[in-house]
Amino acid sequence: MKNIPTTTPAPPAWRRYLRRHFGFSRRETSGFVVLCALLLLWLAAPRLLRPVLPTYDPAPDQQQLNRLAANLAAQHQPRAFNSRYPRRRYPRRPTVPQVALAPFDPNALSATDWEARGLPGYVAKRIVHFRDVIGGFKAKEQIKRTYGLPDSVYARLAPYIQLPDQLPPREARAPRDYPAFPTSRYPSKAFETTPSKFARKPRHLVAFDLNTADTTALMQIRGIGRGLSGRVVEYRQRLGGFLREDQLSEIYSLRDAPDLVDSLRKYTFVAPGYAPAPLDVNNAPFEVLQAHPYLGKRLARVIVAFRQQHGPFKQADDLRQIRILDAETLEKLRPYLRF
Repeated sequence: MKNIPTTTPAPPAWRRYLRRHFGFSRRETSGFVVLCALLLLWLAAPRLLRPVLPTYDPAPDQQQLNRLAANLAAQHQPRAFNSRYPRRRYPRRPTVPQVALAPFDPNALSATDWEARGLPGYVAKRIVHFRDVIGGFKAKEQIKRTYGLPDSVYARLAPYIQLPDQLPPREARAPRDYPAFPTSRYPSKAFETTPSKFARKPRHLVAFDLNTADTTALMQIRGIGRGLSGRVVEYRQRLGGFLREDQLSEIYSLRDAPDLVDSLRKYTFVAPGYAPAPLDVNNAPFEVLQAHPYLGKRLARVIVAFRQQHGPFKQADDLRQIRILDAETLEKLRPYLRF
């Protein structure tokens, strides 16, 4: 029987593809195994070569710290001083029970009764003393003028006070005729009234323009004298003109005088459409800028330096680049700026 040679079937295509691209020869396989062994040895070398560190025991260090702290505490002893003036002990004020609010007569209350209605002790004594001095309250506005009385407390008590809100108007009294003394050396001039050197201010004024008024017109308002009227005109010139009546409260002499500001608002006005004097921030010198009330020396110096380094400003919002110029000042300054 003849031997028939057998043929080995060819491997599939995917196996030939893997063997061609990912197959290793015997030499490459040996090198890969050696490389992996070296990597494992390199990773395990730090653990094998690192010396064994002793275990830390914090007990001795803690004991040493405790001894040091005890020594410091023993050395630090508070110093006691005997005062030359013994401290006085004041008796504690008794607590006054509060009562429900009901209509009451303020002229019949004592200091304790006022405290029972929510007033502090010192204010209650002050109200009683004020009532005794003026001979009794006749209107609520007298109680409201008591020094130290909070507005919130007065608003809570006012509906229950059995008094009118305001004092009645004073009646005009007829002038009295005084007889001349027969023994007077100058009988004809004994009771003549000397004319005052200050002219009486009118009671009824017609409102006038705040931006065109001079000191004479401002002095017609009660409470406004020569000095204060001059300050108003001088501030208006530095500002470039008033745009609103509430700018009067920016004047230093009027900051703590709201009644004078109200009088000025009552008899003055700002003409609609009034255009203030322009302030050219790109060409005005330092002296002109620092004289404006909204700028001052510090801001004027920074504006001059900024425009020299970065060029002229094109609009008001460009001034926001100046960090020391806050938004509120910029909004007040905006109507006066010209570019």
